Amino acid sequence: MSWWWAVAAAVVLVILLYLRSLAGRLDRLHVRLEAAGAALDAQLVRRSAAAAELAHAGLLDPASSLLLADAAHEAQTASAEDPAHREVVESELSSALRAAVDDEDVSDLARTPHHALVDELRSACQRVVLARRFNNEAARATLRLRSRPLIKRLRLAGGAPWPRPFEMDDAPPSALV
Repeated sequence: MSWWWAVAAAVVLVILLYLRSLAGRLDRLHVRLEAAGAALDAQLVRRSAAAAELAHAGLLDPASSLLLADAAHEAQTASAEDPAHREVVESELSSALRAAVDDEDVSDLARTPHHALVDELRSACQRVVLARRFNNEAARATLRLRSRPLIKRLRLAGGAPWPRPFEMDDAPPSALV
């Protein structure tokens, strides 16, 4: 009869170890998601700063400079606490970049001493694409794990907010690709 207790204790131990590993994995995914979100935020700030610098450098025509400066200012003042609004503002900055920066501007600027502005903007746009991809992959992985019924029923995620992908138009101007 004592072997039944040993088998029952072993089964309970295996179940507890499995639940502990699920909770640890979920915690690691939340940490990864926070890191990816912070990296995305940093790259969005970098892109808006590079766009503002290009707009204020006086290298573009006045209408393009004004459009780009306004979109960059909106992106810089957008709050990270309101992701839905920030997605819209960052998408508008992407549209303004595509409207303001064309192939002729980039080729002209590449021959001036201000080519570093274009290089910085090009780098920032590429890094935004990569950072958003990493952030969205982390959000999807976390959502997949959190949507399991066992994790929902046992509330293994604790009070962590539900992750959501950062959906925005991040296509850089064709001249910067």
